[in-house]
Amino acid sequence: MAGVVFQRFLADEAATASLGEDLAMALRPGDVLALKGDLGAGKSTLARALIRALADDETLDVPSPTFTLVQSYNTRVPVHHFDLYRLSSPGEIDELGFDDALVQGAALVEWPERAEAYLPETSVLIELVHDGDSRLARLSGQGAGFERAARSLAMRDFLHRAGWGKAQRRHFVGDASARSYEIVSLAGFPPRVLMNSPRLVLGPPVRDGRPYAEIAHSAQSVSAFVAIDRALRAAGVSVPEIHAEDLDQGFLLLEHLGSEGFLGDQDQPVAERYAAAAELLAMMHGKAWPQRIEAAPGVFHDVPPFDRDAMMIEADLLVDWYVPMLTGSPASKALRAGYNREWNAVLDRLDGREYTLMLRDFHSPNIIWRGERSGHDRLGVVDFQDALIGPSAYDVASLAMDARVTISSEIESQTLNAYIAARHAAGAFDEDAFVETYAIMAAQRNSKILGIFVRLEKRDGKPYYLKHLPRIRDYLRRALAHPALKGLHDFYVAHDLMEERSP
Repeated sequence: MAGVVFQRFLADEAATASLGEDLAMALRPGDVLALKGDLGAGKSTLARALIRALADDETLDVPSPTFTLVQSYNTRVPVHHFDLYRLSSPGEIDELGFDDALVQGAALVEWPERAEAYLPETSVLIELVHDGDSRLARLSGQGAGFERAARSLAMRDFLHRAGWGKAQRRHFVGDASARSYEIVSLAGFPPRVLMNSPRLVLGPPVRDGRPYAEIAHSAQSVSAFVAIDRALRAAGVSVPEIHAEDLDQGFLLLEHLGSEGFLGDQDQPVAERYAAAAELLAMMHGKAWPQRIEAAPGVFHDVPPFDRDAMMIEADLLVDWYVPMLTGSPASKALRAGYNREWNAVLDRLDGREYTLMLRDFHSPNIIWRGERSGHDRLGVVDFQDALIGPSAYDVASLAMDARVTISSEIESQTLNAYIAARHAAGAFDEDAFVETYAIMAAQRNSKILGIFVRLEKRDGKPYYLKHLPRIRDYLRRALAHPALKGLHDFYVAHDLMEERSP
């Protein structure tokens, strides 16, 4: 457990509990926290706070495992609390199911010196020592678990600088990226959202010496979020107010826009909400948007274009990941060549079409419904850091063919019609060109998503994304039915790319 060492001064029991909460926010399955300290040093306080934070239950009974040797908790990340004091030999840790515990979740280990050779090299050691009437925590370790713990403590320091150092932290949501979000609560204030957005790791070159994220124009730092947030707020879109920021580390303290999701009580699409979101897009698409936005004094974000390279590398995810899942082998050179030929012919049709600020993931997970408000303020919008300058139809397709919920063709048509009516009401609008662009963007987006959802399962170990594949295939069939996409449609049919198959 050698490696980096740093210290935290713990003035009182509340500070010790706060450290436990901070460590809980960083915990992932497979992590081991090794807890050392003399009697009265605060091990029980830290362990109790950590487990209660994972359970989001301040009253949870957390007994000492002194006699049971291990206590298990079915929390957000399952955690197994070991006390090794009574072990007669280090090897007995195997009899306690230690390895199985790490497959299922994380381990919190008291008296780790009794089995230190059996603990993973990546264990995080937390040593609590008396410092007068206070305590000192020494943390040491190496690897991803330690880095997450260190980052979580840096987030607490950020909260201190923002005047929210005593706030309670609870997991809120994560997404398919490295970003994560917490709800932080402080007496006397509405809850806020703590955003953890580490700088993007670009990955290896995949085409022309450039990594995928660079070609697809994924946001590389939190400055993109801040810049787009400020532009949207100035235009009257309800996005989170930024209460505090650390652009270098990627931390933001944000307004909490509300708790009601965009879907109905049974997670079903509500046609009126989708129409309202379409009308919000129509308002946005009637505005001129800057391509260079100041995120902070002297820090500018240039909004990238949704150019041909970006469109194609996204569409290519279908042949990179989805086709191998279907066939059991990589896509052939002939299939790739035909796929690229047909897609380039379709994308040629975008020349001269309307381009605007494109939020890129404008769908139910990123929209908050605030029914007590009126007009566009009913819709709170989040997760827009990857915004580009691209076809206005893209976000309409993202909304009307929501990747996370089944949208019937009727609700899709109502959503599309609400957008078109709002654009006509605002002035001149080329409806035919828009509808064709909508079909192209819907086909591009859903082809990309088929590949991404398979990649999340194969590469990232997230199999639950595969349940969405039948829905995405249905959306793809709808999009490719447009006459302008006949060549692409015929290619997909010839290669069975829209057929229902089990992964």
